[in-house]
Amino acid sequence: MATKPPPSPPSPPSPSDPYPTDHLSPAAAQANTSEHTMTLLTAIKLYPKAIAWSVLVSSTLIMEGYDLALLSNLYASPAFNKKYGNLISSDPEKYAVSAAWQSALSNGARAGEILGLILAGWTSDAYGYKVTTLGSLGLMIMFIFVLVFAPDVKVLVVGEVLCGIPWGAFQSVSAAYASEVSPTALRPYLTTFINMCWVIGQFFAVAVNKGSVGRDDEWAYRIPFMVQWVWPVPILVGLIFAPESPWWYVRHDKVDKAKQSLLRLTSRNQPGFNVDETIAMIQHTNEMEKRVKEGVRFRDCFRGIDLRRTEIVVLVWVAQTLSGSNLMGYFSYFMVQAGMDPSNSFSLSMGQYALGIVGTAGSWFLMSRVGRRRVHFAGLVTQFILLVTVGCLSFGKNSASVWAIGALLIIFTFVYDFTIGPVTYCLISELSSTRLKAKTIVLARAAYNASNIFVNVMTNYQLSSTAWNWGARTAFFWAGTCLLSAVWVFFRLPEPKGRTYAELDLLFEKKIGARRFASTDIDPFEHSKSPST
Repeated sequence: MATKPPPSPPSPPSPSDPYPTDHLSPAAAQANTSEHTMTLLTAIKLYPKAIAWSVLVSSTLIMEGYDLALLSNLYASPAFNKKYGNLISSDPEKYAVSAAWQSALSNGARAGEILGLILAGWTSDAYGYKVTTLGSLGLMIMFIFVLVFAPDVKVLVVGEVLCGIPWGAFQSVSAAYASEVSPTALRPYLTTFINMCWVIGQFFAVAVNKGSVGRDDEWAYRIPFMVQWVWPVPILVGLIFAPESPWWYVRHDKVDKAKQSLLRLTSRNQPGFNVDETIAMIQHTNEMEKRVKEGVRFRDCFRGIDLRRTEIVVLVWVAQTLSGSNLMGYFSYFMVQAGMDPSNSFSLSMGQYALGIVGTAGSWFLMSRVGRRRVHFAGLVTQFILLVTVGCLSFGKNSASVWAIGALLIIFTFVYDFTIGPVTYCLISELSSTRLKAKTIVLARAAYNASNIFVNVMTNYQLSSTAWNWGARTAFFWAGTCLLSAVWVFFRLPEPKGRTYAELDLLFEKKIGARRFASTDIDPFEHSKSPST
C-alpha cells in the first residue's frame, strides 16, 4: 500500500513579504498571551535561575557605586586631603584637594566610563554580554592597583580613568542582560535592582570611610581603595558558568543555542510554559524590528522611529544627573562644608544610603501598581520641592539649620531611590528596541556620564571652600535643572508598564503620543489573523 509522502516544510518568508513573521505568529502570540497572564509568583517559580544570574551580573555595579561615593566622601578625610591636596591659605593647618583636581578625579572616571561604554557596545554585540563582563572584571582587578598605590593626585586621576573603562562596560551590560533574561512580570524588579546595587556600594563606601576617618596615616585612604578587590574575583568565578541572553543568540541566528540558554534560565516542568513558543516570540519581535529597519549600528539609533526612542532613553538617564542627585554622593562633604563634624557627617550618610536601599525595594511595589511614567514625574516634582527648601534653610546660620538640611537630604535620597533612581533602569531597558538595545544604552549612559562631567565640575566649584563656596545654596541651582527635567518628562516620557517588546515596537511604529501610550490598545499579531477573527 502506497504511503503518503510527508508534507514539505514551510518555505522561509521571502524578502518581499511585508510580514515575514507570519510563520511565527501563532506560537509567538500564545507566548505573548502567557506573558501578559503570568503573575509575579509564577514568574519567580519559572525563572529562578534567570533571577540569580541577573542579580550576579548587576552586582558588578556595586563596585562603581562604591568608588564614586568613596571618592566624593574622601574629600572629607583629613589624611586623604593631606596626601593629595594642598594647604589652604586661610588655614595653614588644613589641607584640601582643589576644586580643579576634584573635578579631574571625578571626571576622569566619567571619561573612562564613556570609553568603556563605547567598547562594550561593540563587544557585547559581537561576543555577547557574558564575554564582555568577564573581560571587564579582569581589567578591574588590575586597575585597582593604580588607585591603591597612587603616589600623587596625577596618578590617582589615571587610576580613575582606567577603572572607569570596566565600569562603563558594567553599566551597559547589566541593564541589557537583566531585561533580556526576564519575562515582563520580572523586568521592573530585575532592572531596578541595578539601582540597589549602586546604593549598596555607596553604603559600603561610607561605612569604610567612617571606620578609617580617625586614622592619620596612608591607610586611611588605601584601605578604602583596597576593599574594591572584594567583589571582582567571586563575581568573575560565578559568571564563568552563566548562560548568554537568548535574545543575543536569536539576533545572531543561533536559535538552537537560544533555546538551550532559555532552558538554563528557567525551571523544568512548569505548567503553561513552552520554550518553543517563547523562542518564537523572541524571533517574531526580532523580525518585526528588522522589517522596520535593518541596521544595528550606532547611527541607526538616530534614524526613523529609533530617533525618538534614543531621545527618550538618553534624556531619562540625563534627568538623573540634573535632578540634584549629585548632592547625595557629596553628602558627607556637603555637610562638612555646611559646618558639621566629619564623623557625624559619615554617620548621617550611612543612614542616608540605608534608607536608599529601603526606597529601592519600595519602588518595586510602587511601579507594579502605578507605572513608570507617573513614578518618575512625581519623584522629580518632590525632589524640586526638597531642593528649594534646602536652599532656603541655607540662610540659617545655626546648628539647627545644618541638621535640618541633613535630614532633608536624607529624605531626598529616599525619594530619589524610591522613584527616579530605580525606575530609570527599567525605562531605559524597556523603551530601547531589542536589536539596538546595547547601543542605545551605550549612547544613553555616555550622555549620562558626559552630563555628569558638567555636574561634577559645577558641584565641586559650588561646594569647595577654595572656589565659589556656595554651601547649601547650591540646592537652588539644581532645583532649576530638576524642574526642567520634570517638564520634559510630562510631555515626552511614555508608559511601558505591562507591555511586551513587540507591543512597544508597534506603539513606536504607529507614533503614539507619550501621554496615550498606556491607554492605546495594540496587537502586534493582528496582521496574521483572518478577517473573521
